[in-house]
Amino acid sequence: MNPERRPPDPRHQRPEGVTDTTVEALGALSKALETAERARGALYDFHQLTGSADLALDGAVRLLRAAGHGHHAERVEREILGRNVIPGHWTFQIVEEYNATYYDVFRTIEDEIRRELAEGRDHLYEAEMKAARRTEGIRTTPPSDGRSPSSGNPPSRRHRT
Repeated sequence: MNPERRPPDPRHQRPEGVTDTTVEALGALSKALETAERARGALYDFHQLTGSADLALDGAVRLLRAAGHGHHAERVEREILGRNVIPGHWTFQIVEEYNATYYDVFRTIEDEIRRELAEGRDHLYEAEMKAARRTEGIRTTPPSDGRSPSSGNPPSRRHRT
């Protein structure tokens, strides 16, 4: 771990009086919201993939007709093309309902609780974990003296020919 623990940056420092349990609770609430964000992303994937599949049917219908299978082309047009994915709903409506019924409410409540309990500061749990676990590691930016960041040796010089 990090024996020379540096505190988190000011916007990620816990306000005075906020307990470990509160920080842990806010971290759990944030993690739950992040999971809902991922679920929302999966809904957008579902929406876009289903829409792409429906648009691809145009080509399938055209090719079925060109191959002399008009009755199959008509069946695809009649029974699949533009079909509701659940009764009365296309995928965009599912996304809209998820946002309005669940996601927006979740996000609002998480924000209100975080503002009330931690002055609106985000990711306190993670920031404190970073401060506790951070190591110096390998430098990712070159030192100002021109030395190689990993070896401490001067950078190699390339010759132009």
